[in-house]
This record gives sequence, C-alpha cells and structure tokens, in this order.
Amino acid sequence: MRLRRDGGPLLRIGHRGAAALAPPNSLRALELALEAGVDLVEIDVLGLPGRGLVLSHSSRDVDQDPLPLDEALAFLAEQAAVGVLADVKNAGYERELVDAIRRHGLVDRSLVSTMELSILREVKRLEPGLKRSLTFPRNRGRAAALRRVPRVLPRRIGNLVLRAEAAAATLNYRVVTRAVVERCHELGAAVFVWTVNDAALVATLDALGVDGVITDDPSVFRAIFQA
Repeated sequence: MRLRRDGGPLLRIGHRGAAALAPPNSLRALELALEAGVDLVEIDVLGLPGRGLVLSHSSRDVDQDPLPLDEALAFLAEQAAVGVLADVKNAGYERELVDAIRRHGLVDRSLVSTMELSILREVKRLEPGLKRSLTFPRNRGRAAALRRVPRVLPRRIGNLVLRAEAAAATLNYRVVTRAVVERCHELGAAVFVWTVNDAALVATLDALGVDGVITDDPSVFRAIFQA
C-alpha cells in the first residue's frame, strides 16, 4: 500500500467511512466512501469486554448494534483498490486486531494508527509487516495550544515518530506546517491530516505536501482532482 505521494496525487481518506453521508463507522458509510473513490477508509476500532472489536469512536458512542470489525474487514477485503486505516482506541486487544487483519488478508493494505506508543509497539511485535502510524495530538484543544508555538512542532512530532518507528504520522490539521511535513518526510514517514471538511483547507494542505487528507465528506477533493 502506498503511503507517500512522492509527487503523485493526494491520498483521499474517508473518515469513519464517510461520516457526513451516513452513520459513522457503519457499513453504509464504508460503501459510500468507496463509491466516492477514496484511496483509504479510516475506521475507529474499539475493544469491548465480552464483545471483542467493534467500530466505534469510544465506549460512550457505541451504537446498540455496532458493526463488528470482522464484518467491516470482510467487506473491505473485497475491494481490491482500497486501503484500511484502523484507528485503535484502546489497548489490550492488539492480538485480536492483528489476527483479524491477517484473517482477511489485509496486512499489506492496512495501517494501524493510535495515540498510544504501547499499542504500536505491541502491534509491531505481533506483526512486523503491519504498517503503523502515530496519531497526534490527543485532542483539538491540545492542537490549538501547540499551534501557538509552531517552532517546536517539527522536533516534537519527529521525536514521537522515531520513538514509534512509525511509517506515518496522523496529525490534526492545526499542527501541520511545512516544516512538520518536511521533518516527517526526512524520517521516511507519510503525513495524514485529520479531520478536514473544507475544500480550501484541503488545497492548502495539498500545497504543503501532505500525503493524505482524512475527511467526513469526500466531495471536498473534487476541485483538486478535477483541476
């Protein structure tokens, strides 16, 4: 799976499938993301005691009948051209996650992203061939605070990428600068940016050289790809 654009087009990534078009993390959201032509589908992966891995942003947001990860991966495995960005929300389920990705033949087409270094290290131990991405920062408030001191961001993010041995950095758009992108690229890591629903911001990020943009509504890419 290609992570770096290397002069090619921006990677289009559907957030929670296509969260603006259907209930987030639902099978319908995945279907609509694919219909919109995304390159990767981002899904939230949550482990629930006694229920295993499901698609949900947090335990507070779990639907009455959440989509099981196994069902989501079975569907995505049938779509030969699409990659999977699994945003892992909690620790303790790394074995189940790796086993599911292997079971559906998606190791080469998947990227595991999380804010927790311990999760990334355990995923590497279980399956070194599974690409990993560091998500940063933990929340929008922290991103806004860090934006006020942009000079520290390349070093801060670069150090975290090195510690995680990550193939990518999944960053809030507020902390993305040209210097951050260049530092990540120096380390061999792609830069994916969340969550962007404004076409003008997509164009700005495209000009900065980010590798992919994560959006609730894939139509924000239309102007760039029709140019």
